Amino acid sequence: MNALLRWGLAAWLVLSFSSAQAGVPTVAAASDLQFALAEAARRFEADTGQRLRLNFGSSGNFRRQIAQGAPFELYLSADEAYVHALHAEGHTEDAGVVYAIGRLAWLQRAGRNDLPSSDEPLAAVREALAMHAQGEARPRIALANPDHAPYGVAAKQALEHAGLWSESASLRILGENVSQAAQFALSDDARGGLVAWSLALAPELAERSEFVLIPEEWHEPLVQRMALVKGAGDTARAFYHWLQQDEARDILADYGFRLPGDDVDTEAP
Repeated sequence: MNALLRWGLAAWLVLSFSSAQAGVPTVAAASDLQFALAEAARRFEADTGQRLRLNFGSSGNFRRQIAQGAPFELYLSADEAYVHALHAEGHTEDAGVVYAIGRLAWLQRAGRNDLPSSDEPLAAVREALAMHAQGEARPRIALANPDHAPYGVAAKQALEHAGLWSESASLRILGENVSQAAQFALSDDARGGLVAWSLALAPELAERSEFVLIPEEWHEPLVQRMALVKGAGDTARAFYHWLQQDEARDILADYGFRLPGDDVDTEAP
């Protein structure tokens, strides 16, 4: 067992012990939920008096950690395929439910006066490439790592749709997850980035940024599914069901998530 794996297992044991001691379940949630789920958890705790511990990160990394025994009780993924894979391997109680469909947006610092139009939402990438070709400073284009972040996959697909994926290789800066990609998109040396619309709508980012939506047909649907991990306790189970009620659905809608409906097949295969 290598040192990194030993460290990871030790960290999980510590987390498991502290969670058990405190009786507080740990929720693994995709980074696009950073603000929406935090608000939902506050409402849940106010309604029920039951506490939660939220961990945000890339869905792919959480999928691997749960498969390796990480002590999460509820998993909210930005890509339903990860939930289906965990269920097929016997790590979740069932295939779970779709809780939202996400949207991708181009995000940049406010006050630039050069936000792309909805007709050409990736015009900024073309402008950045032109600047780089003329020998000017290399403006970065941020996105989540498509190797394990669903919004990174969607960003790659959108860039491929626009014929910009290969060309933009030298400009891309990858976040470990979409929340980090949003931070990179608003940094001084970035032209902007492709991130979750839910982050762009959060007050913490909205006051210093601006965005334009990417057409949904430019990438595969971001169908987001959640499931209880085997062994989940009563509080995690209560939150899982609470997230399917109107109060939680209204919060998700406020952050730009589309709720399960007729346009997207939300049935388990």
